[in-house]
Amino acid sequence: MSYTLTRTSMALDAWTIQTLKDLSEKWSISKSEVMRRAVRALKETAEQEDQKMDPLQALEWLQQGGGLVAEVAEQYRADVAAERQATKYWWET
Repeated sequence: MSYTLTRTSMALDAWTIQTLKDLSEKWSISKSEVMRRAVRALKETAEQEDQKMDPLQALEWLQQGGGLVAEVAEQYRADVAAERQATKYWWET
């Protein structure tokens, strides 16, 4: 992987320093690489959160079918009805 590195300094508490050291040893990578991976992971998490719908968007999506195809929904209803019918006779015996 080729990228330009920029040196920086920052103040970190003792727990963070120890955690960086522990992860660095566990994964056999530098403390800087631990930081890079952590930042990438947090960025991905933030991007996923940005893609979440707000409650009104979610309600509208559900009211429009929630991505369910009509044929699949109809097949599901038929399967459930058949299963209920089979179970109904089982209980009566």
